[in-house]
Amino acid sequence: MSKSAGFFVTGTDTEVGKTLVSGALIVKLREQQINAIGFKPVVAGTYKDTSGITLNEDLETLRIASNLSHSKLSLCPYVLDKPAAPHLVAAQQGLKLEMSMMTAAFQNIQKHADCIVVEGAGGLLVPLNQDEDLGGFAKKIDLPIIFVVGMKLGCLNHALLTYEAIKARNLKIAGWIANALEEEMPLLQGNLQTLRARIDAPFLGLIPSLPKELQKATDSPYSIEALHFAAKHIQLPINNQH
Repeated sequence: MSKSAGFFVTGTDTEVGKTLVSGALIVKLREQQINAIGFKPVVAGTYKDTSGITLNEDLETLRIASNLSHSKLSLCPYVLDKPAAPHLVAAQQGLKLEMSMMTAAFQNIQKHADCIVVEGAGGLLVPLNQDEDLGGFAKKIDLPIIFVVGMKLGCLNHALLTYEAIKARNLKIAGWIANALEEEMPLLQGNLQTLRARIDAPFLGLIPSLPKELQKATDSPYSIEALHFAAKHIQLPINNQH
């Protein structure tokens, strides 16, 4: 498998739909008979299921999309309990997030997949430790970027800053996806047109607000039905990396 088989999914903020998009991309790839698997370098925030097992809702969504059971493959080298900035939570636990460990975990997933969808944490410049950030990890694994724009007031500035940061790091952009979130923002189409005029990268689709029955409950992953719904509204980059 090529070193650059897959995508790195980042977003304009936390809670903008990176997990939904990552899961939907995996679903679309697997529909093409491509063995796509999800991966996260770090997660912050866990819950216990009815059996008392500690889980993370993002990782569970990636498992569902990747059709993996709990006993198969570790999809993340750092699972932190508190939902806060990962480097700060790690420091509280006496840990330092090491990019070398993230890279090794990513390379292990490569042995089992034709294509890897890597979901970042928060935005592109989230710190990992005193010296490194997620943008550096994206550069290290050399995957093209798909960035998710949560369509809400303030998204124009957030999206354009993210776009400029990706370019400043000399990262490849595969495209961007708009996510309408739970409530559609005022002037949605006007905001979309503004972004499409200013972002010189493929627009891969708008995911409308999920129907109520598909919306994710607290402390639970997205359902496969929600991922299929999102997948119907996006497209893979024309030269998708697989």
